[in-house]
Amino acid sequence: QLHLVESGGGLVLPGGSLRLSCAGSGFILDSSTIGWFRQTPGKEREGVSCISTRGYITNYIDSVKGRFTISRDNAKNTVYLQMNSLEPEDTATYYCRRLSPGLCGSSRWYGGLWEGDSWGQGTKVIVSS
Repeated sequence: QLHLVESGGGLVLPGGSLRLSCAGSGFILDSSTIGWFRQTPGKEREGVSCISTRGYITNYIDSVKGRFTISRDNAKNTVYLQMNSLEPEDTATYYCRRLSPGLCGSSRWYGGLWEGDSWGQGTKVIVSS
């Protein structure tokens, strides 16, 4: 059984912080490149960040650079997304997904979804005053 469970979302004021978690089961995360994605109603899902199997390579879309940090704890089979200085534009449902290996350093890493996996339920983030 392959699935990822996202958690940690919630309602936060602009400028606040949240840490999202992506917990894996059915496969070993330390052998998987993982990406975070987000989607708002009426908009396409976009890639936010990715992290390589050992955490040495990371990538971010321009809009979150300097504010978000992706990390992983392979002993806990979990990938995290620390989100600081949150803005209303960050409001979305956030998803994590296994990626094909060796792509995190590429500008098109978001196109390398692992075939055979599927999207989970995600976790909602609302940034509002």
